[in-house]
Formats: sequence, structure tokens, C-alpha cells
Amino acid sequence: MSSTFMESSSYLFTSESVTEGHPDKISDQISDGVLDAMLRLDPNARVACEVSCTTGLVVVMGEISIKSGSVDIPALVRETIKSIGYTDPAYGFDYKSCGVMVAVDEQSQDISKGVSTSLEARNDHIDHEIENLGAGDQGMMMGFACNETPEYMPLPIHLAHKLTQKLASVRKSGEVPYLRPDGKSQVTVEYSKGSPVRVHTVLLSNQHSADIDNETIFNDLIEKVAKPTIPAELLKDTKFIVNPSGRFVIGGPVGDTGLTGRKIIVDTYGGMSRHGGGALSGKDPTKVDRSAAYASRWVAKNLVASGVADRVEVLVSYAIGIAAPTSIAVETFGTNKIPNEKIEELINTHFDLRPGAIIRDLELRNPIYQQTAAYGHFGRNDIDLPWERLNKSEAIRKDANL
Repeated sequence: MSSTFMESSSYLFTSESVTEGHPDKISDQISDGVLDAMLRLDPNARVACEVSCTTGLVVVMGEISIKSGSVDIPALVRETIKSIGYTDPAYGFDYKSCGVMVAVDEQSQDISKGVSTSLEARNDHIDHEIENLGAGDQGMMMGFACNETPEYMPLPIHLAHKLTQKLASVRKSGEVPYLRPDGKSQVTVEYSKGSPVRVHTVLLSNQHSADIDNETIFNDLIEKVAKPTIPAELLKDTKFIVNPSGRFVIGGPVGDTGLTGRKIIVDTYGGMSRHGGGALSGKDPTKVDRSAAYASRWVAKNLVASGVADRVEVLVSYAIGIAAPTSIAVETFGTNKIPNEKIEELINTHFDLRPGAIIRDLELRNPIYQQTAAYGHFGRNDIDLPWERLNKSEAIRKDANL
């Protein structure tokens, strides 16, 4: 978001989220479930797992290399689908009857060699894990943080995730028993000079059984989902929209084919920050699409918490097989308290953004990923994620003389 946009007197910004039963999120959760299972067998596993799901079928594809052992992928797929809530054949897709096809090969040896021994290690004859590990691919990654919420997340995506989590909660608890697993939220927030002032519009769509009327759905989703979730002081002349297509009985993989990595804006900052294009789920931490996206968020969050700026976007880029980033840049949207050049110096002083160092500092060889595959990878206070820790902010504040 440009500083000019932020300085305007009033504007609207919208973000969306989807529930764990959305077909794309089913795919993400299976991909990350496979990754976690492989990391339990081999913390150094190389995994690139893609999943697609449609009516009656889940296809697991990708490249996986582990030292030893095996994973019962079809059983893992079924258990994931069951935990999401697709347990009834009446939904048109359920964990017992769906077919599972697995098409997995080993990681390319060309990629493996470049990642395992970086260009720096080859040139300088280094034999150390941090220097040895090259980036698993080229690309650009962005991390973002702002002080709109205690979680240092933009308010629209923060509220959108809270709403989809609430949709899942009232479904699973039986409070709204006719809901089914597939659902979406969308939140439009009104801003004035860069600060949120109210929620302009709330949109909720959730799959439901065929024997329920629209008025009941509208009232339940407003009174039992929206109003308990969104702070009352933000609900000022707010417009509520529920299931605008009229009916939402056909959903999940029956209604739409799901695919890993197709909800990257939902996964990150709801469009408030730029995105390099790479997906997160299904990738082991040698893939900088994932690890550097997490590290960039870690950097941005600690910078905002330190007080050097109210809004920070960190941009890094890599070349496959090279450890050191090809570029590091910072954007503060005119909210910086010290020069951006000084902030970039602070990043270089307090953070090592080589893939091996990121993996070490954020403990990324642990099987922690399936829990991130729904309701966002950032700003989560319901799970402990290493890249959300504010373990650098005090040192940054001291060095910045704030």
C-alpha cells in the first residue's frame, strides 16, 4: 500500500479468508500433513508436495526424498479429511469413500546438489551447515507487519480469519448444526489517514444442509458468528451479507476443485502487502518460498515492535543454489521513525537471512506445518510459531536509539 493511499482522508480495504473445509485448504492441509510426516521420519527431508481434490478423488503429487522409512499417504489423506469434517457421504465427499491417488517421485538430483552445497561452499571449500545450504529456488519473498492489531497484522485479514475460525467452531461444537465444512468470510474496513475506524461490510458464506431456510442462516451467522467475533466498537453502520447466491448446499470438492497453493493472499496479509508469487504449503524449509517468507515476517514484526516504523514490508530475493540473498530491501510507507537506510542496516546486523541460518534460528526442521495450512500462517496467537516471536525487538530498539 503506497504512502499516498494511506494519507488519503478515507478509503476502504477488503480481505478474505476461507475455512479449513474449502477445497483449496483441504489440499494445503494434506500437503503440509505429508510434509510433517516426512519430517518426523527425517528432519532433513526434501519435500515438494502438491495436492488436488475433486468429487470423490484426492491426487497427491510431488517430489519427496527421505533417508529411510515410509509414510502411508492414503491413510494420512483420509485422516486429514476426517478431522476437517467431511464425514458424511451426504456431503458428496467424505474420508471413507473418496479415492486417493499418489504420484510421488524423488527430488531432482540437479536441485538437490545445488541446495546441499551452495555456490559459496563450492567456491570457498566451506563445510558448515549454514554456508553449505543454498536456496532451494530463485524468487522474491515479502514479509509484512503493522501496528493495527496486537498481532501486528492488518485488521481486515485478522478479522476475516477470526470469522472463518468461528464458522468452524460453531459447526464443530454443534451450536449451528446445519453448517458444513466449506465456508468463506470477507471483511471490508474503512480507513482514515491510514488508521482503521470501522468495519464497513461483513460477508459470510457457508455450506449448509438443504433443509434450512435462508432467514435462519442469516440470523445465526450474524448473531452467533459475526457479532461475537468483531469488536462492538468497530460495528458502526456495518452492512452484513450472508450467502448472497441464495443457497450453498453443494460445496467442498464437489462444488470446486481444490489445489495446493491457490490461497496465497489468504495465507499471508490479505492483499495489504505485495506477494512474490510463491506458495507456502507442501514445501520443506530449504524452499525459500516458505522459509524466507517466514523470516521476512519475523524481521518485519520485530522492526514494528521495536518502534522504528508503524508499517514495514521486507523484501528479499534469492538465486537457486546460493546461500546469501541477492537483495534485501525495506518499505515503511512513510511511517519510519529513522531513515530506511538505517533500518536496512539493522536488518543486516540482527538477522541472518541465508536459508541455513533461517532454518536454524526459526527451528524449521520440526513438523509444525499442518497447523498453519488453514486460517493464516501469520499473526496466529492460537499456536506457537517461531517467526511470530518478538525476540529481536529490544535489541533493535536499543541499536536504533529509540
